[in-house]
Amino acid sequence: MSITKVFSKFPRTFWVANTIELFERWAWYGFFALFANYLTGSSDQGGLELTQTDKGYIMGVGTAILYFLPVITGAIADRLGYRKTLFISFIVYITAFLLFPHVDSFYGVFMVYLYLALGAALFKPVISATVAKVSTKETSSIAFGIFYMMVNIGAFIGPLLTLTTKSEPNNIFYISAFIISLNFILLYFFHEPKTEDKGPKGTIGQSIIHIFKNIGEVVKDYKFVAFLLIVAGFWTMYNQLFFTLPVFITQWVDTTPLYHWFSEHIPAISSMYGEAETQTMQAEFIVNSDALFIILFQIVISSIVMKWKALNAMMSGFVVCATGMALSLYTQNVYFTIFAIFIFAVGEMSSSPKISEYIGMIAPSDKKALYMGYSFIPVFLGNLFAGFIAGDLYGKWSDKAAIVKDFAQEKGFAISNELSQNEYFHSVAQKMNMSDHQLTDLLWNQYNPSKIWVLIYAVGIFSVVALFLYNRFILNKK
Repeated sequence: MSITKVFSKFPRTFWVANTIELFERWAWYGFFALFANYLTGSSDQGGLELTQTDKGYIMGVGTAILYFLPVITGAIADRLGYRKTLFISFIVYITAFLLFPHVDSFYGVFMVYLYLALGAALFKPVISATVAKVSTKETSSIAFGIFYMMVNIGAFIGPLLTLTTKSEPNNIFYISAFIISLNFILLYFFHEPKTEDKGPKGTIGQSIIHIFKNIGEVVKDYKFVAFLLIVAGFWTMYNQLFFTLPVFITQWVDTTPLYHWFSEHIPAISSMYGEAETQTMQAEFIVNSDALFIILFQIVISSIVMKWKALNAMMSGFVVCATGMALSLYTQNVYFTIFAIFIFAVGEMSSSPKISEYIGMIAPSDKKALYMGYSFIPVFLGNLFAGFIAGDLYGKWSDKAAIVKDFAQEKGFAISNELSQNEYFHSVAQKMNMSDHQLTDLLWNQYNPSKIWVLIYAVGIFSVVALFLYNRFILNKK
């Protein structure tokens, strides 16, 4: 069947849901793509100068909780109704974004982020379940391919808009609040997909008991649980795209050649997304190429893998993802980094939609939201593991702010800790009679901060091997 004929089979609700997803991802990634550098960046550039461990805890544990809650909110959405759940979600989203500019401590940021996580947890299972409900076995691969493309259109547009206001960090959150508010208009055109069973009516307590009974039923499906645990490895890799890579590029990658190329050929880009004083490009702009690659190639990749078995597509995708993410943390060459991000994107396009498709296909028709809620369990685990890698391990192995302080102590330099991160680094460079770029190269060669790629690659390969064994000995067990 041609893609055009597949498109014609989707009802209006499918397209409305995907547009709502686009705006939600626009708002989310508009702030989240910048969040790691916002948390840990130098105070003279609007950063909070929290430690990498703090960043790992906020983004790891906070986002993990976000992805655990849909286990419950998915079941609630089935009972309460999708439109009402979306309305509540948008209210929470907007108020959380408006609160962010008023907190700057670790605990303050963490608490507001948890509140934001509630809004996201209410949202996520509803849209995924809607796509699953209005698609069939014949159309599900393309359906989730379109869904994932819309995710990445939002993920691409969001940072491009907010990066233009990076000098005023508070605007990042105000823009996200405005974008979410646009979904109230779309909600008017959203029709409830058919649901066979919303669960028993009764008190809130009875509803909670019913939810946990459903959870117990799903947990009994040991094949499904094993699959979720294995897929956590993929999300551990994927999350480094936002937890680690923006910070790594900012601290270590020489983006000057890219800045000069844009200055010569597309000066508007270097003006909006570059720093004229340092002649560097913003790290988030470079990381955003992942979303651009997916927008350009997702339909093509989905068309190629639509006839593949889901598990085969996932295994292939996991290998490619692991290779791309590892290579992106391997070098200081910005062009090599972009190429590595492209490799990662190809693997992501092959595997990520297939995960949702697989779960949507095996879920009982009357419990789509519940099972799609469970699809976020590996993302929950992946965020926990990714937070540890991007936080504590990155802080010990790769954080330039920590490394330069160790270097200064080894050299016996007396430099005030009251200085901002950038000022401290400049001071060390001056004492070494070096430019900032020269000192960065010296620290790169002496401390080998890129070694973190080995761990990330190992996680990816372990996931592939585990998925192969799952397919061989668990899924096909008679």
